Amino acid sequence: MIELRHLRYFMAVAEELHFGRAAERLHMAQPPLSQQIRQLENELGFQLFHRTKRRVELTEAGRVFVGECQKILRQLDQAIQIGQQVSRGELGQLVIGFVSSAAYNVLPEILRSFRSSVPEVSLELHELTTDQQIKWLRESRMDVGFVRPPIEDEHLILTPIFQEPFVVALPETHPFASQLQVSLKTLIGEAFVLFPRSLAPGLYDQIISLCQQSGFSPNVVQEAIQMQTIISLVAAEIGVAIVPISLQNLQRTGVVYRSLSEPTPKATIAIIHRRSDRSPTVKRFLDIVKQVTADKLDKNVPIVPLT
Repeated sequence: MIELRHLRYFMAVAEELHFGRAAERLHMAQPPLSQQIRQLENELGFQLFHRTKRRVELTEAGRVFVGECQKILRQLDQAIQIGQQVSRGELGQLVIGFVSSAAYNVLPEILRSFRSSVPEVSLELHELTTDQQIKWLRESRMDVGFVRPPIEDEHLILTPIFQEPFVVALPETHPFASQLQVSLKTLIGEAFVLFPRSLAPGLYDQIISLCQQSGFSPNVVQEAIQMQTIISLVAAEIGVAIVPISLQNLQRTGVVYRSLSEPTPKATIAIIHRRSDRSPTVKRFLDIVKQVTADKLDKNVPIVPLT
């Protein structure tokens, strides 16, 4: 039976054309090396070397065998390298879901850092609502997601990575657009643009609760699924909207953002993945997320938008 070590022994002798030097290179004695080459020739059924007292030469079959062995060993080295890269999470594909608002805070910086650190991993990005991401994770259609908590599922691990206050988005023609701050109490009776509760119950409840603390329930005249659509509807003067502060990175003509004079809760972005996932690539991604967001959680840190 031919083993890999036989090929390495043969290549050492073929390159040195001297059993003594080849044995020294392989850190073994010469007689066992000669014996191993004889065993290899017996297994192959043809002679690899012409041996005399003064010189060692490859036979014609031996020269052809050298070329084929080089191919085998190169392929082996490549296989080892690929295996090592995969084990370190440096090769493969990662399917990532994200809520639209994450594109205006943590997501761009995380993606830049990951691509810089692990350029050989292919990223497949999908803009999905929180409930869609949960469904995709359960169906193993994606690996990690950026969602709005809370989420209760014992099969998923949820880790908050970013928190930010709310602001109000106003049409630039709105009477309050010239103010530096806007009180929620002055928005009683205003038309609001909001997303359906089913898409992000936690964020929705925070906004409704914030209004109720000021003595009113918002008059929602239009619903939209994506944050950028909500901002576009504000620009069209359909209504006003309460949004996370990072939406200010979405510069849209016809819209101004104003801070609220009342204290607001924090809107949270969390990363989510399957508890059972043992993928090295997922682990590498989570490590980079932790590095990038370590100083941002519980702080209002400006995020550079993706360009």
